[in-house]
Amino acid sequence: MDKSQITQAMIDAYDEYTHLTLDRRRFMERLTALAGSGAAAAAIAPLLAANSASAEIIASDDGRLAAKDVVYGGSSGEMKGYLVRPKEATAPLGAVIVIHENRGLNPHTRDVARRMALEGFIALAPDFLSPAGGTPDDEDKAREMIGTLDPAATAANAEASLQFLAKLDGANGKVGAVGFCWGGGLVNRFATRSPELKAGVAYYGSQAAAEDVPAIKAALMLHYAGLDERINVGIDAYRKALEENGKTFEIHVYDGVNHAFNNDTSAARYDKAAADLAWQRTVDFLKKTLA
Repeated sequence: MDKSQITQAMIDAYDEYTHLTLDRRRFMERLTALAGSGAAAAAIAPLLAANSASAEIIASDDGRLAAKDVVYGGSSGEMKGYLVRPKEATAPLGAVIVIHENRGLNPHTRDVARRMALEGFIALAPDFLSPAGGTPDDEDKAREMIGTLDPAATAANAEASLQFLAKLDGANGKVGAVGFCWGGGLVNRFATRSPELKAGVAYYGSQAAAEDVPAIKAALMLHYAGLDERINVGIDAYRKALEENGKTFEIHVYDGVNHAFNNDTSAARYDKAAADLAWQRTVDFLKKTLA
């Protein structure tokens, strides 16, 4: 299947399926109508979805890194996560919480944590579905479980993750967070609740409520996809609230790209140019704020 045959309407239908009210059956019905046949829809659907088989850009056994699964105290129980650090670090490092999409802690998020560690940070990718038993293999089930999480408890588990990182041997005590999709929204909400968060980077995440913005202490970098109408509707109000409250922030909108443009396991939505630029901006920002 040629990627050029995938239309914006197909991508929008997939976004509605994964984030709003469209169920799997109705999504496939709509995709079939857009593609012209069931066979074409069946070929297109995997290109819209994330492919876990292509998630490993940095090998899990990369010799430059020390990586392990960890368990630490959450707000009301155990949290599980994936901790990665550079092996050859000689000085204390800034630490970054890598917050997953609405699919939970999957191979792609683990790979992003390894990429972050190679940039010179200690990276922790928490499984925010830990209170519900952990991330399942079934992505549809993971999305359902994400929808049942209590927002306040989830933010408290983000704070527990921060405290775990801040006290690690080899860490310099400064902690930032980077999140994608659902994780981007959590970064924004977490920033309104954590006076110790130094930096927050939200990729195409829902915005914090304007009345909560005065509590933000962290510097923020906000990445948005130009074609992401669902999320972008909140940009102007968020910008206004951040400006009026004197917050330190940057907003970057990448024209002509879709929600999830950073996720290189999704062939239809990934945009390498935008992803590379956003990643470099993110790394430079975190190096500056967590030094």
